[in-house]
Amino acid sequence: MKKITKETYLAWYKDMLFWRKFEDKLASVYIQQKVRGFLHLYNGQEAILAGAIHAMDLSKDKMITAYRNHVQPIGMGEDPKKVMAELYGKATGTSKGMGGSMHIFSKEFGFYGGHGIVGGQIPLGAGIAFADKYKGSDGVTLCCFGDGAARQGSLHEAFNLAMLWKLPVIFICENNGYAMGTSVERTANHPDIWKLGLGYEMPCGPVDAMNPVKVAEAVDEAIERARRGDGPTFLEMKTYRYRGHSMSDAQHYRTKEEVEEYKKIDPITQVKDIILEKGYGTEEDITALDKEVKKMVKECEKFAEESPWPEPQQLYDVVYEQEDYPFIS
Repeated sequence: MKKITKETYLAWYKDMLFWRKFEDKLASVYIQQKVRGFLHLYNGQEAILAGAIHAMDLSKDKMITAYRNHVQPIGMGEDPKKVMAELYGKATGTSKGMGGSMHIFSKEFGFYGGHGIVGGQIPLGAGIAFADKYKGSDGVTLCCFGDGAARQGSLHEAFNLAMLWKLPVIFICENNGYAMGTSVERTANHPDIWKLGLGYEMPCGPVDAMNPVKVAEAVDEAIERARRGDGPTFLEMKTYRYRGHSMSDAQHYRTKEEVEEYKKIDPITQVKDIILEKGYGTEEDITALDKEVKKMVKECEKFAEESPWPEPQQLYDVVYEQEDYPFIS
């Protein structure tokens, strides 16, 4: 695995803080009805993305996830302004404003969504990995889903074929405890989701996903296994989301005290503390990064606000080939 250095921690702090503030801004403009439809925020789960990206080779590895998908393409290299514009439904967005909150895509940077169907991305992730193996590439696919999606039958079908064909895929369950609003304990007779891999003799295990170092170590081991041709891994990332399932979630299923307790192990705070304890940076350095992140978020908002709406013709352009349908004008 690439060394985790002073520069790593400083980058982690800046990236995770930016992702957090990016989502906070979306929550703000959602209330103003500038972003429509559903909105699922990643607050609290940033260490998964930070650690995973540290272990990945972004020149060939890929990622696919569910609808809590705004910051992943940013982490993989996509312009955050385009992501913000997509959420606004603007023509400058990653999908020209046609995908919206739950369907962010960036083929250029190896990010394949953004899927609104619960668990729908799990067999797709296995399929992307199959393509890499078929073509002789040593790329690895990270297929992320939530604890709710872990109860879908498609997971078992994908696990079976991934092990049978030794596909280069890492299945990552981002277990934030509550699915849409039902605790893990109420959905199965045991709370250890990672044990689902045992039935397929798939390498599997739990990971402290509030710590980017632990995530990086686990994902690195799984990636190396996949590159060797030894097949998939299933990792249960034990994390926590600080906001509701979506913006319409009243969160009656948990207490404010529980949320505050988890904030004591906030991944951003953990990284900040290490930076200060080890002398990787000073309070002044942290303040400078905070200001830089605030400026970046403002630039994203400004870009989205000033970008044009899609032309009506675009409704046809993304469905039909003009020459095949001359009657469309």
